[in-house]
Amino acid sequence: MAAIELQDVNLALGQGPARVHILKGVSLSVERGETVGLVGPSGSGKSTLLMTLAGLERPDSGRISVLGEDLSRLDEDGLARFRGRNIGVVFQSFHLIPTMTALENVATPLELAGAPDAEDRAKAELQAVGLGDRLDHHPAQLSGGEQQRVALARALVVRPQILVADEPTGNLDDATGRQIVDLLFAKGAERGATLVIVTHDPSLAARCSRTVRLRSGRIESETEAAA
Repeated sequence: MAAIELQDVNLALGQGPARVHILKGVSLSVERGETVGLVGPSGSGKSTLLMTLAGLERPDSGRISVLGEDLSRLDEDGLARFRGRNIGVVFQSFHLIPTMTALENVATPLELAGAPDAEDRAKAELQAVGLGDRLDHHPAQLSGGEQQRVALARALVVRPQILVADEPTGNLDDATGRQIVDLLFAKGAERGATLVIVTHDPSLAARCSRTVRLRSGRIESETEAAA
């Protein structure tokens, strides 16, 4: 069974005359443990596709199955619980809560899920991404690279089977971006997670086992990495 299965997915956003058809009949299958790079020009639908397969946007039509679960059958609460258990998300702009420390940011998803050992697991995850000495720092006290490490730790702490990242290096300099990518791939492989990444960076896409190119809301091509 594939980790992610999309069948003829359509999605439009906006209201009235401003409504834009973003995803147009997209079908895609991602195997368990696979690493997939979503590439294409700005406005091609990459980020929307990522948010849709992560259950953060609902399509207008078509079917999305994640880990064998038909997402259309879940209400908002059920979808949130499913995401919280199974999908880790890393955003370009970090999306950390500014009033919380690094430790609190990472522990929050576990606390929402009722995990009794939330703080210990959050601490271990921050140590695993090299931030054991930054537990009590707030986002404003951290560099961009450190904030993205916190965001990665937060995505990983729920031990997700699927990890998705939307331009994870977009707000970072080249050297810091490479460090984050190395961590992303290493931690994903270590845990056997399926990894889907939206990127404009050809070198990052080249590290994926498959590259899916979008144009104008449709899949234009798929390329397997050379062995």
